[in-house]
Amino acid sequence: MANYNKYDPELKEKVLHLYLEEGRTKKSLTEEYHLGQGTITYWIQQRRKECQTNTTVKEQTDAYEENK
Repeated sequence: MANYNKYDPELKEKVLHLYLEEGRTKKSLTEEYHLGQGTITYWIQQRRKECQTNTTVKEQTDAYEENK
């Protein structure tokens, strides 16, 4: 079975940035970028898993969570 990415990695990073660093809601991002909310949720979960091994990403995510 082929493994492929349906979405451009730049789009994924932009959406994650808007959600994690600018405080945008999943709903607003799904409407603006025509993505499923499940897709965005999955990307966020992936990023949080990356945080466990990558301290730079973890620090960015922690900073966002503190400012929520």
